[in-house]
Amino acid sequence: MKVATFFIVGLLVHIVFFISIFDIYFTSPLVHGMTPQHVPLPPPAKRLVLFVADGLRADTFYKPDVNDTIRAPFLRAIMEEKGTWGISHTHVPTESRPGHVALIAGFYEDVSAVAKGWKENPVEFDSVFNESRHTWCWGSPDILPMFAKGASGDHVYTHTYPAESEDFASEDASKLDSWVFDEVKAFFNSAKGNENLLSKLHEEKNVFFLHLLGIDTNGHAHRPMSKEYLENIVLVDTGVSEIVSLVEDFFGNDGQTAFIFTSDHGMTDWGSHGAGHASETLTPLVAWGAGIQTAQRATTHLYQDQHQKEWNLGTLRRVDVNQADIAPLMSSLIGVPIPLNSVGVLPLNFLNNSQHFKAESMFANSIQILEQFKVKMTQKKETTLSFFFTPYPVLTEEKQEEFLQHAKSLIHRGLYDEAILLCVEMITQALEGLSYYHTYDRFFLGCSVVLGFVGWTSYVVLVILKTHASLRKPPGNRQLMSNEGLGRVFLCMGLAILAFLLVQASPWTYYIYCLLPVPVWHAVFKEIGTLLDLIKSAPSLPLCKCFGYFVLVTFGIELLVVSFFYRAMLSLGLLLLSLWPLLSGLHIKATTRSLTWALSCLCLAVFPLMPVVGRESNIHLVTCAAALTLFNTISYLVSSRRLSPLPRKDRQLFICQMVHVGLCAYVLTSTHASLQQKQGLPLFNQLVSWTTLVVSFFVPLLSSTRLFQRLMSILLSLVSTYLLLSTGYEALFPPMLSWLMFVWINMEQEAMSAGTLSKTELFRIDFSENIDITKIRQLKLDDIRRSYFFVFFIITAFFGTGNIASINSFDPASVYCFLTVFNPFVMGGLMMWKVLIPFVIVMCTFETIQVSTQLSSRSLFLIVLVISDLMALHFFFLVKDYGSWLDIGTSISHYVIVMSMTIFLMILSIMTHVLTSRRVFVGKKMKVHFK
Repeated sequence: MKVATFFIVGLLVHIVFFISIFDIYFTSPLVHGMTPQHVPLPPPAKRLVLFVADGLRADTFYKPDVNDTIRAPFLRAIMEEKGTWGISHTHVPTESRPGHVALIAGFYEDVSAVAKGWKENPVEFDSVFNESRHTWCWGSPDILPMFAKGASGDHVYTHTYPAESEDFASEDASKLDSWVFDEVKAFFNSAKGNENLLSKLHEEKNVFFLHLLGIDTNGHAHRPMSKEYLENIVLVDTGVSEIVSLVEDFFGNDGQTAFIFTSDHGMTDWGSHGAGHASETLTPLVAWGAGIQTAQRATTHLYQDQHQKEWNLGTLRRVDVNQADIAPLMSSLIGVPIPLNSVGVLPLNFLNNSQHFKAESMFANSIQILEQFKVKMTQKKETTLSFFFTPYPVLTEEKQEEFLQHAKSLIHRGLYDEAILLCVEMITQALEGLSYYHTYDRFFLGCSVVLGFVGWTSYVVLVILKTHASLRKPPGNRQLMSNEGLGRVFLCMGLAILAFLLVQASPWTYYIYCLLPVPVWHAVFKEIGTLLDLIKSAPSLPLCKCFGYFVLVTFGIELLVVSFFYRAMLSLGLLLLSLWPLLSGLHIKATTRSLTWALSCLCLAVFPLMPVVGRESNIHLVTCAAALTLFNTISYLVSSRRLSPLPRKDRQLFICQMVHVGLCAYVLTSTHASLQQKQGLPLFNQLVSWTTLVVSFFVPLLSSTRLFQRLMSILLSLVSTYLLLSTGYEALFPPMLSWLMFVWINMEQEAMSAGTLSKTELFRIDFSENIDITKIRQLKLDDIRRSYFFVFFIITAFFGTGNIASINSFDPASVYCFLTVFNPFVMGGLMMWKVLIPFVIVMCTFETIQVSTQLSSRSLFLIVLVISDLMALHFFFLVKDYGSWLDIGTSISHYVIVMSMTIFLMILSIMTHVLTSRRVFVGKKMKVHFK
């Protein structure tokens, strides 16, 4: 297989493995074709007012400050006198869109829906707003349109501010909430003179939705414990108080209005959200008004945590719910059908109504979930061969009918408490049945993906043995079967799988996962002769040394896996790596370089022990990083004058890049000073930042392709961008990593000369020179060690910058030099590039080692691919969708990170090859030099 073909095939295979996690574990739970369920009794409320304070944490809202002052006195008084309170437990991903879908539609969106956009609906779904008579919404243009678009008819009215208002650098993001409150006041005032609107407002089953984004925006910009975030809570509390008074007065204090105050998700201490930490999943819930139970004194404590004690709420009864339970609560209050796809369970402890009403509501809730179960079961039955289909044993059709008759009978006889218990039991069984059919194909798909994974890894190992290892090939026929016969066997297998999937009317992605192993294993069996050669060559191989390498690499891979859970393990790994020259004997020949290697490893080992990035900003450390980079560059320029003097143009380029590094440090400092003074992002700084980002890809191409000159130019370009994306100590990481990488290059040269391989002077190596095929050597056992070092440094490049193994570990403040207006995809792209910059530094070093150690660019990378695939397979088995949401979010994050890493490495290998070996000459004409 040609290199280009192999690369494309490998990339596609890994993309399939990456996407498979969402098809196997996180597919949309929605089904269609259910019948809305009505409660035959009058509801307690005519209208509902829903306040959602975006990004509000439960602890920040409930806990008094250091002076025991309550931050939200109005809502606290409601909790103590008029309403019911508790914690709403959100689910991963803790983002705005899935949180609002759970609140208003009652189901949990799959993780992949976040990537499909905040403004469009990946799937159509029912909601409380859709079931209402009229719904008026005020708030963010990122949230409101999706509920208006998903509604049938034109009864959902949205009022949004411009998207540009969501500016993290604004003087006061709480103005977003003030805008909402002012608009609601103006709306009700204008209604008094509008007969048509007044008539609509006095109808039943109306909803008023106030989306309050200021708290979330201030949390991102200033952190959840900042003065701005806490003052925004006070503003929201005051605004809620005013709106409640306004609504009550408008409707003549008729006692027919229900109020709910909650949040879509929380926020970490460093101002991000998305994963399953308690600070992200615990949100406040306060309900009061028509149909809501008034404050009750706590007789027993049902919850084992210490939250009530910490929040001075130990005397009040607390009622916790899952976030999706709020949708059936709202539906029950105003008498509309529960959203068809809701999986929420009506929290009866919030209701202040008769047992008859509660029993009828729970019966409607159970039938609504049972309808979903029936549709799901029918769909799965229709797409599975009858002799393969295994129905959910707990909830057969006979048991469903028995439940319906029994529940109706209990309600008819007035045995409401028994009816409620029966309905709760039925809901539990129906939800378990939904999960059963939702995950019906999981084992089958998982086996297919693992089979493909193992097949691909086996094929790569065989390619390494065949083309890059010097195996002794015994004479004789090495084929177990002719290629033509082998092809027929696998063709028949593929056709059989295809027919099986067609008969079952499987989704198109199933074809990919199930058919992929066929060509992969066909390729493996075609290379089976290589395996036979290995077995026959075994007596001549240094088996003890091979086994030693196998044990060390296995231990090393497990060390890397554990480092995803405990970053400090990388510090232990770097400590062990610092001993390499001592264990290999290199310290005798290269004492100075060995000491430098040990010192650089120990310095880098400090970073995984540092706190998570973003928790504390320190711009002075970023300035120090710029100074350290300039010092290293000047030291290199001085030392290079002896070995290889720089041409005038290259010297001028280095000086320009050094000035640029200083400029970037100034831009970062002045930007953060401007934002602290709430003067916004200066236009000049923004222009410099975007220009730096663009030119950083091209400036290295202007420098000489001599080894150290090109590497230094790449480093200066990358560090310039990295400085603009830094907020603290992580800015010191690229200079320290680069120091270790330069030492690694020199140490590998010493290792080459220590063996039987010829050594090339590093300063004479030119990346652009054509590789002499006669000098390319075969792989040795020591190359496994080089490949492992590379994978280890790649993992260190991720965690060393202060990230944690979670999708919520990135700090939005990193991008404030580029933009401050909320734009999730641009911000995400910039933060992703920040993560990749240390990767590029390590990749360029790896490219250098491949050139300097006379290896083809493919051989070492294949070993790297095997090691990273083994790690990915390890995390594939660790992915789960049960247990705590922290565990679920962490397992998703681990697999996504390691698979993304493998895919990016394949793409970055091309990028780094271009960065190191191509040169653009600027003169009378622009031309690209390809030697």
